[in-house]
Amino acid sequence: MATYKEIFGTNIEVLASDPANPVEGQVWYNSTDNVVKGFALTTAGAWATGGNLNTARSSLGGTGATKDAALAFGGGPPPAPTASALTESYNGTAWTEVSDLNSQRALIGSAGTYTSAIAGGGDQYSGTSESWNGTTWTNLSNSPNTGHTQKAAGADNTNALFFGGSPASVNNTTAYWNGSAWATLNPLNTVGQRGAGSGKTYTAALAIGGDNPTPGFLSIVESFNGTSWTEIADINTARRDMGGSGTQTSTLIFGGAVPPVVQSLTESWNGTSWTETTDLSTARNNLGQAGSDNTNALAFGGGTPPVTNATEEWTGAGAPLTVTFTDS
Repeated sequence: MATYKEIFGTNIEVLASDPANPVEGQVWYNSTDNVVKGFALTTAGAWATGGNLNTARSSLGGTGATKDAALAFGGGPPPAPTASALTESYNGTAWTEVSDLNSQRALIGSAGTYTSAIAGGGDQYSGTSESWNGTTWTNLSNSPNTGHTQKAAGADNTNALFFGGSPASVNNTTAYWNGSAWATLNPLNTVGQRGAGSGKTYTAALAIGGDNPTPGFLSIVESFNGTSWTEIADINTARRDMGGSGTQTSTLIFGGAVPPVVQSLTESWNGTSWTETTDLSTARNNLGQAGSDNTNALAFGGGTPPVTNATEEWTGAGAPLTVTFTDS
């Protein structure tokens, strides 16, 4: 039998720890862990179990630039008097309770990161908004969009866009927060609520799915360039109350519902088309979300029903992956 060196022209490196920047196909022996490891790019996306939320809830806000750094806040079930103000922070392994929202609410619009976020609106129909600085929540002036179940996108607590929401028959409002004041921008082409939002800046956002009285559940997707909305390619399955995270050209949506059926469906956007991919392990709607793009996402909480505290971590096709070789 040929040896590794005879095939590849070199011995397997012996390292005390995994290399900081491995290349695709690299193999090494980790002398600390006493195992052989290798580095590859994933060929298919998959969901893996993450750490559970401390408090199960649905209709919660969720933000985060990656699946290893997320924020969950509020939630329910609604309405506000019985909704939650709880905030939890995720480090890629476990959730930790941090400072509460100032106002209890569910069905929140949410944008930003786990250290710099905006919570906009909610089930109290007041447009109440709060800013998170990594430590505490601070009340802001009310948003001009007072509906709950708004979609949202944005970079942080100085750059956030909120759009649509209830009442679904009339709400196509787009409201932008610049860190000190709200501005009303050009409206969505299609009114709707309970959809997903995606985008890391207000000049490059997506409004995805949802519902309205006519025609009902939506497969429509609109793209925002900082000035106006344009319809682009539809999602494959019309639905509402799903999670969504990523950018204008690389997004993942997951879960949702076509009542009474709760969905586990996952779809990936590459800037041109939507592709159905690996389903969530736990079907759910009204869930929280975080992530960077269609290779990196986090799904947490939601209604199955009943409410769940389950967290799932998405690693998409083409993402880097370190694997451990065994003799089995």
